[in-house]
Amino acid sequence: MTPQLQAFIGIMIPFVGTTLGSSMVIFLKNEMSANLRKVLVGFASGVMMAASVWSLLLPAIDKAEEMGEIPWLSPALGFLAGMFFLLFLDSVIPHQHLDSDTPEGLPSKARKNTMLLLAVTLHNIPEGMAVGVVFAAFLTGNSDISFASALALSIGIAIQNFPEGAIVSMPLKTENTSKWKAFWLGTMSGAVEPIASLITILLTSLVVPILPFMLAFAAGAMIYVVVEELIPELQEGGHSNIGVIGVAFGFTIMMILDVALG
Repeated sequence: MTPQLQAFIGIMIPFVGTTLGSSMVIFLKNEMSANLRKVLVGFASGVMMAASVWSLLLPAIDKAEEMGEIPWLSPALGFLAGMFFLLFLDSVIPHQHLDSDTPEGLPSKARKNTMLLLAVTLHNIPEGMAVGVVFAAFLTGNSDISFASALALSIGIAIQNFPEGAIVSMPLKTENTSKWKAFWLGTMSGAVEPIASLITILLTSLVVPILPFMLAFAAGAMIYVVVEELIPELQEGGHSNIGVIGVAFGFTIMMILDVALG
């Protein structure tokens, strides 16, 4: 199997996770309970935090040191750039979160379902970038990132995309939207991930010296999503520690995946 084929398979794995999760709208009759949703959101938060550290920031620091740079400089700048890039997108792209009646971003006359999908798309961009940049590092051939470690990130993102796909597709099933259309919309919300991955691979492969910056950039973008979107969802409704349990398991599973496969 060529490295290019390995990378293609790797960037498609998270999309498969979203598709399988979205298919739950076909098989489940009832809406998710608030506690189940908090567990799943917490799990996604834990996966993204662990992936940001083990799969992105630590390799960024190691790569910068290997290239003779100040080890913390490019990773620090990249992390901040990723945070502010997502802040910019969050400010200009019209979108609406599932538990909110107030749209965010620039004013738009788009329907609520469209705004919900845009919110998920915005969420998925950094995940796609993260997968893309680790496979770009693998494809350069002069990085400490192996196919196994890149695959670990893909599998971790796919695992957290499964409940995410269900969380997105199930509220879309209404009187005017069939379960099959809700499945299709939920699946398409994850299509941005392989696209973002491919764009990131092309950019990073062309400019290898920015690899530490790009790894940290993806980490910053992912942490922005956790802090701005996921953690606030854990605090909605009555106080509960159930989301923390999800965070603990998500973080631990992603850490084990990265260390065991990396």
